[in-house]
Amino acid sequence: MGTPSQPLSVALPAVLTGRAAFPDPRGAGPDGLVAVGGDLSVHRLQAAYRHGVFPWTVNPVTWWSPDPRGILELEAIHIPRSLRRVLRAGEFTVTLDRDFRGVMSACAGPRRGRRSTWITKEFIEAYEAMHRAGHAHSLEVWLGDQLAGGIYGVCQGGLFAGESMFHRVSNASKVALVRLAEHLRAQGFVLFDVQMLTPVTRLMGGAEIPRAEYLERLSKALRRNCSFS
Repeated sequence: MGTPSQPLSVALPAVLTGRAAFPDPRGAGPDGLVAVGGDLSVHRLQAAYRHGVFPWTVNPVTWWSPDPRGILELEAIHIPRSLRRVLRAGEFTVTLDRDFRGVMSACAGPRRGRRSTWITKEFIEAYEAMHRAGHAHSLEVWLGDQLAGGIYGVCQGGLFAGESMFHRVSNASKVALVRLAEHLRAQGFVLFDVQMLTPVTRLMGGAEIPRAEYLERLSKALRRNCSFS
């Protein structure tokens, strides 16, 4: 769920054709670029996540598998003392899949220190199609009737791949991460992918693991049959 720097790859990436097949991400360049081309169809996006790959740009479409990979261990989420007080206060309400587009649009919105976003209208349309097909989901954090924060991502088997999160109220994105981790554990998920660590995910106990370890854990996670909601 980090912001890509989009460096130029030293190794030449694969060029995708009309098929949804992806090359082995172990052969990615040092910056994690796996392939270029293809589209953002539901079928291709499913194939990407099942191969440990995700898209970052649309013109052209680029596909990445960074090394190391950021994850949140579902059994070891760190909750700072101040956040525990916020959770106990019960000021926020949490829902699932109530406003997927609202969460995505908020994640794509302007933020302090950021001039542009990788979440373009093409991405919003593609992930809304994934949502309608039952493969992408959102968790919303509300303060009264205001959408205060949230997170969205993709589910495949026992994998939840977090794509992006936002907050409009202090602590709302942290509440989203905690409640999402609790929900995923309850539903039997075993891998919470955050792609690259951010200050918030690092604070919450995020860790970096080698790409090879991530792919091994992904293979095991895909054998599970988990339902998000």
